[in-house]
Amino acid sequence: MRVHGLLLHRHAGGGGRRHDGTVAVPGSNLRWCSDGFEIACDNAEKVRVAFALDCCDREAMGHVATTEGIKGDDVRDLMVVAVEQRFGQVNRLPVTIDGAVGQWLMLHGDRNAKVCQGHRLAAVDHARRKPAIEWHGGSLRADLQARLRRRKSEPDAATVLKSLPVWFKHYNELHPHRALGYRSPREFIAYRSTKKGLGPVSGI
Repeated sequence: MRVHGLLLHRHAGGGGRRHDGTVAVPGSNLRWCSDGFEIACDNAEKVRVAFALDCCDREAMGHVATTEGIKGDDVRDLMVVAVEQRFGQVNRLPVTIDGAVGQWLMLHGDRNAKVCQGHRLAAVDHARRKPAIEWHGGSLRADLQARLRRRKSEPDAATVLKSLPVWFKHYNELHPHRALGYRSPREFIAYRSTKKGLGPVSGI
């Protein structure tokens, strides 16, 4: 098919790259991103989940879940969870010259700019980078979908909400990433802690 020109172009459907710039970074805690997904239950209930990922090591640092829509307060709660997961306490964040630890790519970043500043994070609206953010969260969603297929049934929202912490733990500790040398996020974090001078992580 390649010899006869029958393969689709890699970027079929678009005139160029779907986002501007690079999302992956060479080290942890330089850039975080957030996105979400929805789980439909057998009884027609829906659980909506928002999660935060580190753009280097891909660890899911925290999540919030609700049977309603994800609101601004939920996202702000997610910020606190992610900061505390990485640094123990909000007031223990490392100090940098410009006063910001790193970036948080999120939809409607302008609405959460003040909250991010309170955590010494620079909120960046990722509307134009959303395809790249979705690419980063793709492994998490793929892992979750595989687990849902194996279970074959999610009877109600209460069951899903109870299962989410277990699913996220599995993703962080066991799910391999090609960009991380087929290590899980926490395996990769442990690996990098024993190495120095590593180059950038591959990826978008």
